[in-house]
Amino acid sequence: MTSAPPLDCLIVGGGPAGLMAAIYLARFRRSVCVVDAGASRAALIPRSHNVPGFVHGLSGVELIDRMSAQLEELAVTRVTSEVTALQRHERGFRATWDGGLHDAATVVLACGIVDTHPPFAEWRAAVADGLLRYCPICDAFEARGRRIGVVGPLDRAAGKALFLRGYSQDVTLLAIGPDDAKGVTSELTDAGVGIVFAPDLHLMRRDGGVETVFADGRTAQFDIVYPAMGAEVRSQLAMALGADHTADGHLKVDDHQRTSIDGLYGIGDVVTDLHQISVAFGHAAISACTIHNSLPQRFA
Repeated sequence: MTSAPPLDCLIVGGGPAGLMAAIYLARFRRSVCVVDAGASRAALIPRSHNVPGFVHGLSGVELIDRMSAQLEELAVTRVTSEVTALQRHERGFRATWDGGLHDAATVVLACGIVDTHPPFAEWRAAVADGLLRYCPICDAFEARGRRIGVVGPLDRAAGKALFLRGYSQDVTLLAIGPDDAKGVTSELTDAGVGIVFAPDLHLMRRDGGVETVFADGRTAQFDIVYPAMGAEVRSQLAMALGADHTADGHLKVDDHQRTSIDGLYGIGDVVTDLHQISVAFGHAAISACTIHNSLPQRFA
């Protein structure tokens, strides 16, 4: 049993959402701890141009480093570990990491998602070099006029391919998995999107781009490939408590980022499929203000 006083807030996840929530709460003079396993999706971003104030963009690692420096100035406790269990407790919640028990009045889940990657042995290096991209909302502007491939089940990938068609005349949907969405093919064809049914393709780097190799030995070359294969939502801690969630695992929250479990909040990618840093910042600010106002007032 832990005898330490409970934290005002435990934040699970150290990406942009979790770090922003911690900055707000620390400036509210609340006791905060950020526990992060070191697998932030944002750290893979080679350069984001959607963060206001950075004219030439900045990398995900640079953004996290800058926010981490703010937390150091605020003396926020950070732990590199994984929260393996979360339970309701008389003092709010009890979390387990590194074999220890830690109490907190409130918990913010900023755990994010894990993308499902296409068959591409060098996917991580390709992401770093901007050849493999996961967010057209973030960077389709930089892909304009390029040869673009979109990989995924037809029904899941169609919307992404149509969106990208607004930036390039050369977009091909590489459909994998069962063909259970034939109704969208006419819309894609009318928009000028090529469709190739290729359930057994794999990708490799070649000539500064990405080569698609099909099962019959044929190949196709693209400048950029966007996977559209879904993701695992890291919402297991909340789901174990019985929190309401969508069929794909996103946590359901109200307009203050509160889940159906009192004192438990969800922010960022764990609650929405609009994977944007600015959205994560907004969620963080809203949840932090709500948490501060829900706790007993602290006087100087």
